[in-house]
Formats: sequence, structure tokens, C-alpha cells
Amino acid sequence: MTRAAEASIDLQALQYNLQQVRRHAKSAQVMAVIKANGYGHGMLRVAQALSSSDAFAVAKIEEALTLRNAGITKPILLLEGFSDSAELDQLQRHGVSAVVHHPSQIEQLEQASLVHPVEVWLKIDTGMHRLGIAIEQLDSSLKRLKGCRNVADSIVVMSHFANADDRSDPRTETQLKRFINATKGCGSLRSIANSAAILAHPQSHQAWVRPGIMLYGASPFIKGLAIDDGLKPVMTLSSKLIAINHYKKGNALGYGGSWRCPEDMAVGVVAIGYGDGYPRAARAGTPVVIDGARVPLIGRVSMDMIAVDLRTLPSAAIGDRAILWGGGLAVEEIAECAQTIPYELLCRVTERVRFTEVK
Repeated sequence: MTRAAEASIDLQALQYNLQQVRRHAKSAQVMAVIKANGYGHGMLRVAQALSSSDAFAVAKIEEALTLRNAGITKPILLLEGFSDSAELDQLQRHGVSAVVHHPSQIEQLEQASLVHPVEVWLKIDTGMHRLGIAIEQLDSSLKRLKGCRNVADSIVVMSHFANADDRSDPRTETQLKRFINATKGCGSLRSIANSAAILAHPQSHQAWVRPGIMLYGASPFIKGLAIDDGLKPVMTLSSKLIAINHYKKGNALGYGGSWRCPEDMAVGVVAIGYGDGYPRAARAGTPVVIDGARVPLIGRVSMDMIAVDLRTLPSAAIGDRAILWGGGLAVEEIAECAQTIPYELLCRVTERVRFTEVK
């Protein structure tokens, strides 16, 4: 049987969400974050659809080279930077910019013999405590980079928010004040705003903004839906009903028999499971949309299938389309039912799902 699971990617929605970024951050340049295979949407198709962005950001050198080999000429920033001289050589040969987040990288730049200088974004730690040079080292680090023949003249200073997904968390404002105060008068362009900050903290926009999850039509906030911020879902994950069975009251369903029929009832089987990227942790009651109606997930998610309660949908028929998220069923809602975040659900859709494009 051909797998029925399909991820439909709405390229117009993707472009619309980029327009929303520009609407919120009118004076900033936009660096579209397309790492992790375009957040599971397909990095190349995302890059092509977002060709009007000013630059792209990826995490790994392999991602940057894939873009270059596909003919993408836009500026590309390697968010995790380079780890050795071989990667540094690849960056300069392919015109890829790099984040410098540690003194050891400055040493490598000073010691390297490059044909072309590398464009650098210097990352400082304002409270995320993951990557970044200490604020106290900003001036000396900038001086070293500006004096290094292997570094291009324009250096952008950046940082990253740790708690911007919570609109009420005061630590975001604290981080922003640290960043502004530390970089005041440094003579460099600045960047700190991610998706959440683009939407909720206009004072953070600076010269560059770096939207990620909002481009894909999912909310960057702990509580909230993308639609509340005027965003459109890009991915619709769907499959089909492949069986409808009738069981007696008390019958246990699926692995472990964790769910029992409360009465004689119809149960539908949808051809999707954790082997496709649907979350195994999705609890009973997680909504699935069939023929425009919501029905609840029942029993455990297995590798290839899920079961749904069809008592409220007697018209259901084998072959009906089942929407798992997108297209009227917010991915944020499914993430909450699985006790995870939309980022993870989108990124985990596997290769055996058939991807299609809506243009």
C-alpha cells in the first residue's frame, strides 16, 4: 500500500508570513531562518519561496553548502559558526558568513591563511547562557576582529533571547537593555529579535531581525495561536481513513489496551503514526479532523497508525481525508496535547511522508 500520509506545503502562506515580518519590522532587514530542513518544510523549497528575504540563516555548514550548490546566491549566515580550519576554508570559498561566539574562533581567524575575508557576526551572551562571548569581552573582541585581515569590514553584533516566548517574562526586557547598553557606540549593525520579539517587542528590531517559526505559520509563544498574530499555517499534515471497525463495550484498543470502548461503537484507523512524525505522546482526546468534523484520538499512537472515535461522525467512510494539523487544526493545539512545542512536531515529519506544494 502506498503511504497515504501527506504534508502539503502552502508556499503562498509562507510568503504571506514573510510579509507579516516586514509589516512588523518595517525598517529592518530580514534574515529568514531555514535550518533543520526549513523547520521540516524542505529547506530548498523554503529558500526559493522566500527569495525576497534579505538573507538566510542555517545551523550547519552542510546546510549552507546545499543552498549554494542549488544556486542560492543570497547571503547565508552559519548560526553555530565554524569549528575548525577546514570549515573556515569552506566558508570563505563559498561566501558564507559565520557567527563568532567564542574566543577560540577569533584565534582561528587570526591564524588562518584565507584568500577572501569572511563576514562575521559577533554573538554576545546577554542572558541565554548557551553561546556567546561575555559582554565584558565585547570591545576587545571587536577590536581583534576589526584588526584581522581575514575578517570583512562589516561586523554585525548579535544576541539571542531566552524567554521571549513568554510575553509576560520580564527577563526579555532585561536582556534587551543589556544588549542595547553594551553595544551602544560600538559602530556595528545589531540583531537580537527572533519571531517572538518581532511580534511582541518592537524596540528589539534593530538593523536585522531573524524570524524562524513565525514564517512557517506557528506561534512562537507558549500560549497562543498563530492566527492570533495574523499568521497562516504553511504545513497541513494529513492522511486517510483505511479502516472502520465496530467494537463492543469494554473492548480494549491497541498496544497495551490503554483505552476501552465505553459502549458499542465505530472506530476509525488512520494511516499515520510516529514513523511518520506524528507524536507518540499525543494523548487520548487529541483532535483529528475528518470531513470537516473533529473526532478524538483514542488508544496509543503506533508506528504506522492511530485510532479515532467515530461515534460523532457516522457518515465517515474509508478513504476520507484526515487532517492531523494545519488546514483548520492548529499545530499548537496538537503540540499541547503531546506536551511538546510546534517546532518539534514540524521538524520531526519524516521522509516517508509524501510532500506536495501548493503555489
